[in-house]
Amino acid sequence: MGSEERALVEALGSVVDPVLGLPLAETGILRAARVKRGRVTVELALPVADWPDRAELVARLGAAAGREVEVANSTMDDQARLELRGALRQRMEGPAQADEHGHGHGSPEPTFLRPGSSTRVIGVSSGKGGVGKSSVTVNLAVALAQSGHSVAILDADVYGFSVPKMLGADRDPVILGDMVIPSSAHGVRCLSMGFFVPEDQPVIWRGPMLHKAIEQFLGDCYWGEPDFLLVDMPPGTGDVTLSLAQVMARTEILVVTTPQSAAQRVAQRSAFAARKLKLAVRGVVENMSWFTGDDGTRYELFGSGGGARLADDLGVPLLGQVPLVPALREGGDEGTPVTVSEPDGEAARAFSALAERVVALGPARVYRRELALSSRA
Repeated sequence: MGSEERALVEALGSVVDPVLGLPLAETGILRAARVKRGRVTVELALPVADWPDRAELVARLGAAAGREVEVANSTMDDQARLELRGALRQRMEGPAQADEHGHGHGSPEPTFLRPGSSTRVIGVSSGKGGVGKSSVTVNLAVALAQSGHSVAILDADVYGFSVPKMLGADRDPVILGDMVIPSSAHGVRCLSMGFFVPEDQPVIWRGPMLHKAIEQFLGDCYWGEPDFLLVDMPPGTGDVTLSLAQVMARTEILVVTTPQSAAQRVAQRSAFAARKLKLAVRGVVENMSWFTGDDGTRYELFGSGGGARLADDLGVPLLGQVPLVPALREGGDEGTPVTVSEPDGEAARAFSALAERVVALGPARVYRRELALSSRA
């Protein structure tokens, strides 16, 4: 191999695969790169035949090569897939918990949930349905991604899953043996029960099954190590909330409410429940705060002050107020978040400001009882 080809292989090996978020050199996907008469030919071995985002990967290869590349595809054999799965599980669980075949040992807890990880886990909660919790989750995630952060969403609303449709994540997750690679859209990774059951089929589970599902969504899914993992929590204070507190003890909570007093009082219960479970409540988001008419007048259709009162009662900041705009609802129905469809609009600006405030808060400090110093001699 000549010096030009060695430099080319090194440059292409550093290209990050858009699905795995890892350099190609670490995945086994890049098999060869050749330069002949100024033309660049690249051989890729994709994990599965219908590997998503291939066009984006080819574009990244061309940018790294500084010219158009010709790509020849093949599909990994079983041994190569096994090695890739083992490498992903080892990255996810740490070297002490997985062997070269990808079989885990001990706890399946991924590294990004452990103390010292840079990942912030943010649960978006509400006391009741219908306040726009999922739309806040999706648009906050996209706003964080647009500002340069690595972001993922876990749709933990197992009974009322809606995140895939709202995000526009219409591609099923990739299955590599016993490991799931999340779907993605608009720079946000996503995993939801909605990918595994028909949209019109109800999920009728008791608490232990819900707990197991949450564990599998975390332990059997390759999330990488995102800057933010947003968790769309179910409304109320039921089994899933208990499971999240047990499995993800570092979760920070944002409480979503509307301006009306009735919604504020119900949302307060979810915040108190989070605190009883030792989860840090970081702030309040008021949704549907006002509607701006064509004449520029703001109409407070659902009253006013609920978010501020709730934040004051909880002793946390009111992080954002999101206006009621038709594009927000339409985006949820069509799979194009308002932060994408109207990036300069009133609602998108509100979500961008919310994302900036969430980042500025920094991670919550977690105090554990066993680390407290006794005042007794």
